Amino acid sequence: MKIIKQSGQVVDFNIQKLKHSLLKSGASIETVEKVLAQIESQLYEGISTRKIYKLAFSLLKKSAKSHAARYNLRTAIQQLGPAGFYFEKFIAELFSSEGYSSKTNLFLNGKCISHEIDVVIKKDDLISIIECKFHSTNDKVTDVKVPMYILSRFNDLKSQKHSIFSNNDEVSKCIIVTNNRFTSDAIAFGTCSGLQLLSWDYPAENCLRKKVDRDGLYPITCLTTISSAEKSKLLELGLILVSHLIKTPDLLSKIGISQKRSVNILREATELCNYI
Repeated sequence: MKIIKQSGQVVDFNIQKLKHSLLKSGASIETVEKVLAQIESQLYEGISTRKIYKLAFSLLKKSAKSHAARYNLRTAIQQLGPAGFYFEKFIAELFSSEGYSSKTNLFLNGKCISHEIDVVIKKDDLISIIECKFHSTNDKVTDVKVPMYILSRFNDLKSQKHSIFSNNDEVSKCIIVTNNRFTSDAIAFGTCSGLQLLSWDYPAENCLRKKVDRDGLYPITCLTTISSAEKSKLLELGLILVSHLIKTPDLLSKIGISQKRSVNILREATELCNYI
């Protein structure tokens, strides 16, 4: 059976690939088999991958909201837009959880010009700049022009002294992060030029998806028990991670959520963050 990807590409339906993604949600094999059976009964020639995803998400949500939330991770990260402002803060949180100090949205003077930098991190006296390439849909990729351009900015900055964490800081490393994928040429150029790349699926053993799952660093947009408008309000209050909501549950009442709903939201949040 042929299905249509978001890019418009027509491909064969791969049930094993769908099964693998469902299992990664944390759902049991029995639940996954039931979900697959229901999806297969509703497939038709030319169905879109987006419709298959929505159906799978809906069925998982009936089983356990935390499974649906984890299955929804990639889409949830895409909701940290529209321009990626909250995505930058999300990336800063990921590195902070690994022991880095972090700052976001800084202007640093290079040898030639001034540069706006998304995230700056520091650990063991090593300071790195992070450039974030955010995409709101799955079909966009980060090509080789991006690391080539960012390398020139990094070279302009690294020879200068900056006031970031102290008054005499030097930038010695550059990281490029995207919530989608890099092209093979972008990876080759980044590797060759000494840039560190991080994407949804690269590097394989320490990619964005695995970092989030391993440390339970799910964005607030993952939750299925709160509306898009409520997620936006929480983001505006500076709440980026589900784990932070568990520590500051009073924020739910602050945005007008009842005590009864708060109990269900916090239950989903706890189940999600306790998944290993």
